[in-house]
Amino acid sequence: MTIDVLRPGLLSTFQDLGRVGCQYLGVPVAGAMDERAHRLANLLVGNDEPRATLEITLTGPQLEFRAPACIALCGADLGATLDGAPLPLNRPLVVRAGSRLGFGSRRHGLRAYLAVHGGYRLDTVMGSESTYLRAAFGGFGGRALARGDRIELRHPLDPGAALDTLQSELHALRIYLPAALTGAPRPALRVTPGPQWDEFEPASGQALLGEPFRIGAQSDRMGYRLEGPRLSLARPRQMLSEAACFGTVQVPAGGAPIVLMADRQTTGGYPRIAQVAQVDLPQLAQSAPGEYVRFEAITLDAAQELDGRRERAWAALRAALQPLRDLLARHGTTPLAADA
Repeated sequence: MTIDVLRPGLLSTFQDLGRVGCQYLGVPVAGAMDERAHRLANLLVGNDEPRATLEITLTGPQLEFRAPACIALCGADLGATLDGAPLPLNRPLVVRAGSRLGFGSRRHGLRAYLAVHGGYRLDTVMGSESTYLRAAFGGFGGRALARGDRIELRHPLDPGAALDTLQSELHALRIYLPAALTGAPRPALRVTPGPQWDEFEPASGQALLGEPFRIGAQSDRMGYRLEGPRLSLARPRQMLSEAACFGTVQVPAGGAPIVLMADRQTTGGYPRIAQVAQVDLPQLAQSAPGEYVRFEAITLDAAQELDGRRERAWAALRAALQPLRDLLARHGTTPLAADA
């Protein structure tokens, strides 16, 4: 009851919603870079949203299923195929034992998320299944997938189930994404002023909101280094380190801003000029090195309203997908002994 890794891809790691509540111990949050795609993939296979998905970066793996499963792939379009045929995004699909999932050329986005009904069998570290590569813990042995790995499934589909019938019934389901969850790209990422906004030169704030920035080649899951206008404080100052947040735009002494991402450090002492609104972090996470991003101002009240609208949309989608969960329950799964 496994998935065999025939080719690992560029960087394929298991991520959930993060290792929350451990930053005071010096442990980064980690988790999915694109939370929207991660949550959607889980809901489409009847999972709870915190369940780990496989985060696939730019060049995807080749996987062989050794047991039938219900899967969903969301996020970037990396040219996914199932047994050589194009695999649609954002749909629950049945795969059979012996089926092979592969990836071709990238069409848009940077990260895709593969969810499997019932989830993957992974070790939980500090309440999370997320992989933190720098410390080599969580996920699949604390590392990215490698050729020859064998991933165990928690609840494979019952091999005796009528898979053709299940696939037909899944195909017949009408799934509508609320507008707040479509992930339509915006021309600019919305930001609120950071704690030190007023301490920067006025020209720096104008440049941040008026000029494009290129995502640098040294960008990764820890932070996106931006190339563009140099930003500077009105006068030098020393700062105490404070907790670091996903989406914080901090500015080191050289003036090149860095947006902190999922694997950010737990604390930071650089001045923070802005904070990317949480609803726009998925778009940033799907932007690749070499691409350009722009920023526009938004008030804190407006950002909080967007957050609330998004969470209401998630609740509506979760309720609308109850027939899918009922359908998968009717066709049954085979729980592994440790999960029974």
